[in-house]
Amino acid sequence: MEQPHERIALRQGPGLIWGIDFAAGERRDVDNCDSPHTGFLRWLHLNLADHGTRLWIETTPELLPGAREILLSQDKHQRALVEGETVACVLHDFERDFDVRDTGRIGALRIVLTPNLIVSARHHPIGSADIARRRLRESDIVTAPARGLDLIVSAILENFGRVIGSLSAEVQVAEDALVEERQVPNSHRLMDIRRRLAQLHRMLEGMQSVFRRLELDQDLPGTILPTVEKLSQRVHGVDGDIQSVMSQLRAVRDEINDQSNLRMNQNLYILSVMTALLLPTTLVTGIFGMNTGDLPLTGHGGTIGASLIAAAFALATYVFLRGRGFFR
Repeated sequence: MEQPHERIALRQGPGLIWGIDFAAGERRDVDNCDSPHTGFLRWLHLNLADHGTRLWIETTPELLPGAREILLSQDKHQRALVEGETVACVLHDFERDFDVRDTGRIGALRIVLTPNLIVSARHHPIGSADIARRRLRESDIVTAPARGLDLIVSAILENFGRVIGSLSAEVQVAEDALVEERQVPNSHRLMDIRRRLAQLHRMLEGMQSVFRRLELDQDLPGTILPTVEKLSQRVHGVDGDIQSVMSQLRAVRDEINDQSNLRMNQNLYILSVMTALLLPTTLVTGIFGMNTGDLPLTGHGGTIGASLIAAAFALATYVFLRGRGFFR
């Protein structure tokens, strides 16, 4: 996670979580944001919650004004900016805590690409930065800013894919429970899944808008355009996965609603039949319960006679309803 690196980095530079210089076939750790470059490309990942980071961004000559504005802005909306050879953007990812991999909170990752510098920054730890750092440690060597953009966006999509996979597995379990006629899935949990999928869809839709704007920007450096086009297609593909899970979830919820409506209709049917059968009996008992003169069957055996009359009326009602097709 980022936090252990953070504690070390705060003693080494202004909010530097980790930094890497990429030279020919190797990576070199960066201990200070202002140290001389020792490779052809430098990547700095910064903590914007550190006041020293904001001071460095405001004063470093390596960043243009537009890039500084993107990094220091409090606006969390996904957007992009092209300024000369600099490309800057704000992308969404999920925040994480020290012991919680996915909090469900949306965080903003700010990225600036220049010909020899990549700056990524955030206020709170996010999952994609951990994935990118792991890849850089294990194998990846970033040879150009476009490759850095590809790596960080791929890390975001991997993080999203893990969440989508988990939600999809829950929907499949719910679907299997319906097919096998086991316990009906929890409707509240299904609603939570739907809200989470809708959240992911909005995030990816915003990311697609960012890449579409970059594709249409005439000032976008030609070295980055192919990567932007490829990432736009990948984002669209992941969004398609979400739509597939949402369709599956919709089918499960429709099936649950259909079963609920069926049970309700069956209960209403039984209640209606019982009401119809007991209505004549209620009429008979009501008549014999009247406190009037000349009431029949008041002598010995009257109770049995009245009961037989009530049963006969109920039987007649049953025969009538059966003849009319009310019993299926």
